Amino acid sequence: MKIDSLTAREMPDNRTTAPHILPIYATSSFVFEDIDQGIDIFKNIESGHAYSRYANPTVDTVAAKIAALETFGLGIEATAVMTSSGMSAIATLLMGVLKSGDKVLSQGNLYGGTTELLKGILGQMGVETVFTDLRDLPTVEAIFRGDSAIKMLYCETPANPTLACVDIAALSAMAHQYGAYCAIDNTFCTPLLQQPFAFGVDFIVHSTTKFLNGHGNSTAGIVVGLDHKIMREGVWRAMKLVGTNCSPFEAWLTYNGLKTLALRMERHCQNAQQLADFLEKHPAVEKVNYPGLDTHPDHSLAKRQMPGGFGGMLSFELKGGYDAGIACMNRIQFCTLAPTLGDVDTLILHPASSSHLAVPKEARLQNGITDGLIRISVGIENIADIKADLVQAML
Repeated sequence: MKIDSLTAREMPDNRTTAPHILPIYATSSFVFEDIDQGIDIFKNIESGHAYSRYANPTVDTVAAKIAALETFGLGIEATAVMTSSGMSAIATLLMGVLKSGDKVLSQGNLYGGTTELLKGILGQMGVETVFTDLRDLPTVEAIFRGDSAIKMLYCETPANPTLACVDIAALSAMAHQYGAYCAIDNTFCTPLLQQPFAFGVDFIVHSTTKFLNGHGNSTAGIVVGLDHKIMREGVWRAMKLVGTNCSPFEAWLTYNGLKTLALRMERHCQNAQQLADFLEKHPAVEKVNYPGLDTHPDHSLAKRQMPGGFGGMLSFELKGGYDAGIACMNRIQFCTLAPTLGDVDTLILHPASSSHLAVPKEARLQNGITDGLIRISVGIENIADIKADLVQAML
């Protein structure tokens, strides 16, 4: 060892101070043993750390853990890159894989922020998005057949906030047939409920801010991919150069949240199913969107793709439209009115006045995002308390 740094000399002996909990590597840079080691690390000849925007031990550990969850039991290995948010994960993936002149094929009922990113920012960069109903497979194939510029199919399933599902295996196979990648946002499900790699996708993104962290105290995202070369030369390079890296503290909070993921998801699913059954019978409710309901049009598909459960997300449509939605939001007492999801607390949102405010009304309605639609991220509280709050809010 040729480390002469004061900081390095003050480091404890890891043989006697091995941490039980992952440490936070709160350092911007890392010390090389000598210049030759530094050169090897920069050339990627030797694995190691140089600068926390490139990689950080805390962040790398959490990324590897989530990649392992997404591939568990599948006999494959994946590479993961953590980023500063779910949106930055999507942007980093698209910037790392696509170039000007390429096109993305996607669905109209995406999360509003993703739609804005695709139409606005990516559009300005010369990457056009074609929107269609991804459940209509003949139309999807016709679009692929007629446009060789489509290089990625991007989907959410279940979709935010309508909980519509698409056939992951069929879409992945079709994308590959026409020389395109398939990417999916798996935030709603987590790897415990749905493993998209089992159905042929190339890339998975998460807003780890949501269920993976689960406690509303961290903002981060992740891209997981099977092609290690593309992940390194495309996705990681984009993260490094654009600076969408995840901070060690945010990764550490995610790491701690992951410890209770299995317990939390079990309770989220139980509560969501009970709440969906209850709301379906309520006189103020026109329609309930939850894949676990027999009445959901994609119930059979969801059973096949989500063997771990139907998730903690649902939405329902109030008969009174926009005014009823606003009134319901103003009367909420026990649940939390907040523009996020996946926390241990029950979170409620009115998409038409918040998450999808910037989406044209015609486009919203066309994709089932009505003026009276309410989205609920069902928490792990006592289900009786959740029901009682909604009952008084819908009066």
